[in-house]
Amino acid sequence: MNKVFLIGNLTKDPELSSTTSGIKFCRFTLAVSRNYAAKDGKRETDFLQIVVWRTQADNCARYLKKGSRAAICGSIQTRTYDAPDGSRRYVTEIAADEVQFLSTKNDDDRDTADFDDLKPIDDDLPF
Repeated sequence: MNKVFLIGNLTKDPELSSTTSGIKFCRFTLAVSRNYAAKDGKRETDFLQIVVWRTQADNCARYLKKGSRAAICGSIQTRTYDAPDGSRRYVTEIAADEVQFLSTKNDDDRDTADFDDLKPIDDDLPF
């Protein structure tokens, strides 16, 4: 079984791209803190590459940004490619099946919202 569940924060804005056949995909890096602390009391953080496909890729590019908190459910994939210098490179990444937005681009705006001008909808309500 190959199943991964992660919760972390994006280290930079997501990058939306398309394959040569027009299928959209989105890549971003998720910073995930480990459950245990080192002897000096500091928690180590892993920086994991995430790839999301199709409609979910559009949504990630639209609603996530650097610092956004997200939950990922997916699987680990390894792929290879030949570098320009002729060496073979290996890439391990998380192919996300589900992405849950735990914060969005609008979260920063909520802190500065002004509610002083709000008025009751109906003064005749009995409650």
